[in-house]
Amino acid sequence: MDFRYGLDDRPPPLEWFLLGLQWFAVAVPSIIIIGKIICTVGPAGACDPLVYLQKMFFVAALFMLVQIFRGHGLPLIVGPSTVILIGILSSPGARPQALHTAILLGGLMLAVLAWTGLFGKVRRLFTRRVVAVVLLLIAFTLTPTIIRLITGGGAEPRTGVLFAFVMSLAMLILYRLLGGVWRSTLILTATVAGTVAWHFLFPAARGPVPGAALFSSFFTGFTTALAFDPGLLAAFLVCFLALAVNDIGSIESMNVFVNDGDRGGRLRRGVLVTGLTNLAAGFLGVVGQVNYSLSPGIVASSRCLSRHALVPAALLMLAVAFSPAAIGVMEAVPPVVVGSAMLYILCAQMAAGIMVLTEGQGAGGLNGGLVVGIPLLVAVVVAFLPAGIVEAWPPVIRPVAGNSFVMGVLAVLFLEHGLFRADGKPGGTGGGKGGKA
Repeated sequence: MDFRYGLDDRPPPLEWFLLGLQWFAVAVPSIIIIGKIICTVGPAGACDPLVYLQKMFFVAALFMLVQIFRGHGLPLIVGPSTVILIGILSSPGARPQALHTAILLGGLMLAVLAWTGLFGKVRRLFTRRVVAVVLLLIAFTLTPTIIRLITGGGAEPRTGVLFAFVMSLAMLILYRLLGGVWRSTLILTATVAGTVAWHFLFPAARGPVPGAALFSSFFTGFTTALAFDPGLLAAFLVCFLALAVNDIGSIESMNVFVNDGDRGGRLRRGVLVTGLTNLAAGFLGVVGQVNYSLSPGIVASSRCLSRHALVPAALLMLAVAFSPAAIGVMEAVPPVVVGSAMLYILCAQMAAGIMVLTEGQGAGGLNGGLVVGIPLLVAVVVAFLPAGIVEAWPPVIRPVAGNSFVMGVLAVLFLEHGLFRADGKPGGTGGGKGGKA
C-alpha cells in the first residue's frame, strides 16, 4: 500500500492534529463504555464513576505514548480489555482490592514472560481453534451484562429492549453503508446520538454531573496493600494469557504494513509494555489495558502509517483525565446506550471468532467441532448455574469454577492439547487476529 506518511514521518501540524482527533474519536468509546459497565453493574459498583473514568483515561493515554515511543512503535489504538472486564464481572463477591491485586500481578506475569522470552512457549497453546473459542466466549459471557444494562436504564425493561434493538440495527445498517473514517468512528457517533435521543425521550434521566470541576487530580485509592485471593488470582492469570495472545494478534495486524526486520523485537517490547501498563492499572485500581486491532482499517482509509499521528489523541486523553467536567459529560451516557453499543461491538467480536475459525482448515471435522463446541457449552452451563450451587463450592476454587469464561478457556485448552491432541494441529497457530479483547 502506498502511504502518504511512513511509520516515522511527522505530518504537518494541522494535519497532524486532525489525524489525532480521528484517533481520539476511535479510542474514547471503549473507555466510556467499559468504565460505565464496571461502575454500573460490576463489583466496583460503589466506586466514584468520575474518578474511575479519570484514571482509565490517564492509564490509556500513558499506555499509548509509551507504546509509540518505547514499545512496539506502531500506530495502534489502545483501551481497556474486555477479557479483564469479564474477570471483574465474574467475581461479584470479590473485594475490589483483591481484584486490583490480581490485575497487578497478572500484568507483572505478562511483563516477566515477555522480558525473558518465555511467552513464545505459552503462545503455542493458543492455536487457531483456541483463539476462535476465546473470541466467541467473550461475546457469550458478556451477554448477561448487556441484558442488565438494557433492561435497567431507568425506563420500563421493554422500552429499553426496543430502544436497544433500534439503535443496534441502525448501527449495523450504517456500518454497511459507510466507509473509511465514518465507519471507524461509528461507535462514538452512535453513542452521542443514542444519548441525545434517550434524554429527549426521558428528560428525567440523569444528565451530566452538576458542579464538576474543570480541572482536578485523581491520585487516590491506590492498591498499596496487596490482597491475595488464590482462586481469583488463578482465574485472572488465565484471563491474562488470553489477553496476551490478543495483544500479539493486534501487533501482528499492523506488522503487515511494516517490513523493517524488527517483527520479533516489536512483539516482545509491545507485550512487555502491555504487562507493565496492567501492573500500573492494578496499582491505580482500574481495569487492565490491551492493544486494539481496529487500527489497520483506519491506517488503510487515511493512508497514514505515522505513529506520531496518535500523539495528539494521547495528549487529549491525558487532558480529559484531569477534567472532571469533561468526564461528567461522558458520564451522562445512559446504561441502555452503553448496552446497545456493547451489543454492536460483540457482534463484531463473534464475527472475528468465526473468521478465525473458518480460515484455513477451519474446525477440522467432527473432533475439531467438539473442540470448539464443548467449551462454549461448558461456559453457558457455568453461566446459568444457580447462585446457591456456586456459593456452596470451596472459596479457593469458586473464582475459577464459577467463572464461565475461564472454564471455557480451560476446556478448550484441555481438548485441543490433551484429549484430541493426536489429531495434530489442524487449527493452525493462534495470534493472527486481534479482536477487541
